[in-house]
Amino acid sequence: MHGIVTEAADQLIWSEIPDVTPAQDGVLIKVAAAGVNRADLLQAAGRYPPPPGASEVLGMEVSGTVAQVGPGVSEWAVGQHVCALLAGGGYAEFVAVPAAQLLPIPDGVDLIDAAGLPEVTCTVWSNLVMTAGLTDGELVLLHGGASGVGSNAIQICKALGARVAVTAGSASKLELCRELGADIEISYRDEDFVARIREETDGAGADVILDIMGAAYLDRNIDALATDGRLVVIGMQGGVKGELNLGKLISKRARVIGTALRGRPVDGAFGKGAIVRAVADAVWPMIADGRVKPVIGARLPIQQAGEAHRLLNSGEVAGKVLLTVD
Repeated sequence: MHGIVTEAADQLIWSEIPDVTPAQDGVLIKVAAAGVNRADLLQAAGRYPPPPGASEVLGMEVSGTVAQVGPGVSEWAVGQHVCALLAGGGYAEFVAVPAAQLLPIPDGVDLIDAAGLPEVTCTVWSNLVMTAGLTDGELVLLHGGASGVGSNAIQICKALGARVAVTAGSASKLELCRELGADIEISYRDEDFVARIREETDGAGADVILDIMGAAYLDRNIDALATDGRLVVIGMQGGVKGELNLGKLISKRARVIGTALRGRPVDGAFGKGAIVRAVADAVWPMIADGRVKPVIGARLPIQQAGEAHRLLNSGEVAGKVLLTVD
């Protein structure tokens, strides 16, 4: 079969790679499309190795058709259209994945666009609902509101009845966030998000913050939190080491939570299988009735994976970047 071979961060080559087969409790998917994530860019640059036992091939989410099922799998059948959350291996013609990490294609979504759903929906639901406990009426601040995760989070949070604030870096991205349902749009280039959140909440702050910046925003995020607020850090684009004022944290009875999805086990109460089931139960109906939709910024042939990485890294695209496999 063919897949992407990483010769360097900017040299992603479509080439022959070893065939893969499903495990006892796994499924083999013939890939129609793969989603591109920042973790893929980091892995290509040698800064984010896959978890032990995972494929060295890039790609953390795909859509496609079930081509083979393991002997222990009864809930999926050859020929079904599916999408899946992966630990790796998605930039290829075929990928093997635990059956517990498969999802049906949501009603109203085509097979290609479905590749942009597993990673973002599982990230949003596991962090904002399962971890932070976001509830109806609370204010959530989403950094990178026009990103793949951000654009999905806006819609899910609104469907849950939350009030949504976002940061983004351009007028067009802020407009997209507004169209998706954001209540407060903040240009991080021109505004202080802490001051704006305080202004919009009469000084109370945000109940939940989903952060992709890490160290660079740590102190300001604490300032922007409400009493009993929860800061969930899922990215480190602004660095890995920051100074935390414990006095601020304690006085607000606030929490700082760091999470990652890729390295979680399949099983367990907060494993990938449980997250996928929760997403299927809660988010797929939101997609089916139109409250949540995929936001796709670009589709490129998988042979242009390097260009897709450059596009995502440029910050010029909003929503998901997809690679299609012919």
